[in-house]
Amino acid sequence: MLDFIFKQSRFLLFGLLTAFFASYGQTFFISLFNFQIRDSLNITNASFGLIYSAATILSSILLIWFGKLIDKIDLRLFTLIVSIGLSISCFGMYLLKYSPHLIFFVIFGLRFFGQGAMGHTSQTSMARYYNENRGKAISFGSFGQPIGEMILPIIVVIIIKFSNWESVWLYAGTSIIIIFIPLYSFLLKDQAQRHKNFLEQQNKNNSAFDRRDVLKDPRFYIYLPSYLMPPFLVTGLLFYQMHIANEKSWSLELVATSFVFYGIFSVIGLIIGGPLVDKFKTRKIIPTYLIPMFIGIMLLAFRNEPIIMIIYMSLISFSTALAIPFMGSLWAELYGVLNLGSIRSLLHAIGVFSTAISPFLFGLFIDWGLGIMFICFFSLILIGISTLLTFFYMNYR
Repeated sequence: MLDFIFKQSRFLLFGLLTAFFASYGQTFFISLFNFQIRDSLNITNASFGLIYSAATILSSILLIWFGKLIDKIDLRLFTLIVSIGLSISCFGMYLLKYSPHLIFFVIFGLRFFGQGAMGHTSQTSMARYYNENRGKAISFGSFGQPIGEMILPIIVVIIIKFSNWESVWLYAGTSIIIIFIPLYSFLLKDQAQRHKNFLEQQNKNNSAFDRRDVLKDPRFYIYLPSYLMPPFLVTGLLFYQMHIANEKSWSLELVATSFVFYGIFSVIGLIIGGPLVDKFKTRKIIPTYLIPMFIGIMLLAFRNEPIIMIIYMSLISFSTALAIPFMGSLWAELYGVLNLGSIRSLLHAIGVFSTAISPFLFGLFIDWGLGIMFICFFSLILIGISTLLTFFYMNYR
């Protein structure tokens, strides 16, 4: 694996950087400002969840169209468009105190350009240009996500301690302009030749699915629930992580520390998941990857000790990390890579749509007084159904 990383280091680093900077639009990052945003707007959990969900739904719809552009235009131009959009959205959050009525558009920009388009850029690029080492490429490129999860919450806590929460977003937008854009421009210097080689290889292989073929394929609906579990459940749980901490009497420092373990176990999951995908058929190992998440949520439901926060975060991150190479490789195995950007944009949009539902739904559960125990049992049932669906399909088809 190390030999592969050294030979392909520049392009793999591009995947890692895009995954890292996508953090600015991820729920784990935005949720760190949940209390501050709600206080400044004077709204309830459910109201903010509704705004967040509506903005995310709109971003998922537009991503279906926008995401397929990565199949049609130069990767460097596509990345530049996404970078500029994300930086503007970060600056919008910084200026929110002056124009609070723009909250919907700011959240939309962060979700669309961050979680949506930037994440789509990372995973599509890593899956498209590799075949035998696809799992390793997806895993390495995705390291940017756990790195962000490990260090960004700590940086946020430090900045807020010495300044204010709005300043975090000023620094975030600036970092995209002065760090990310120059770096990715250097890392993609040989993109024209890489894409030319890819097209020549694809011309030798005429078999390729398009979106219409995928939507007619029963296998798509067998694997879709398992694909949706990590984004749907983890988004909902992390969005209300501070509420969970308050209900369990856990401190902000413990929450920040738990993200370090979240990141560590994400890295472990990616290190393990990539080689497993390259060694075995993805379809054979898909039924196992949600088991750690199931155990973590069960512990969250029944235990209140502070160490449970760290164990729970570690286990859900492990499953979420396994999902990246597992599910990323699955779609390439099933449907080919020629139209992968178009197919992945559809999948990414569905995944983003699922992340729009859970904050609003979990917010309703909380406002109705149902509590974390109910949310945990609800989550466990969904995981069980999704896992059994892929297990029985694999063994009895």
